[in-house]
Amino acid sequence: QVQLVESGGGLVQPGGSLRLSCAASGSIFGIYGMGWYRQAPGKQRELVAEISSSDSTNYADSVKGRFTISRDNAKIAVYLQMNSLKPEDSAVYYCNVISPTRNYWGQGTQVTVSS
Repeated sequence: QVQLVESGGGLVQPGGSLRLSCAASGSIFGIYGMGWYRQAPGKQRELVAEISSSDSTNYADSVKGRFTISRDNAKIAVYLQMNSLKPEDSAVYYCNVISPTRNYWGQGTQVTVSS
C-alpha cells in the first residue's frame, strides 16, 4: 500500500525557514493535485497550499508571499518552502495527494515556531 512519507519539520525561531518534503513510497497514477494542510491544537485542519497537475498554485491568505509549494512528478513528491515563519504557523503539517481512486495523507510532521 502506497504511503506518503514526510520530513523536514522541527523547531525554528520566528523569522526562520523550514522546508517540508513529502514523497510517495510507490506509484500513484493520474494525480489530480498535491497539497499541504496544517492543524494546530484545538483547531480544524486547514489548507496551506496546493498545486495542480498543471502546476497552478493556491495559497492560504495567511501564508501568501512567505510559503512556496512545488512538486517533482518523477519522484511523486511535493515540497513546501516556508520562510519568515511566525509563531502562528506552529502546527502539524500534512501532505495530501489526490488521485482518481483515492485521497492520500501523510502521517504529519510537527512545525514549532518559537524563540
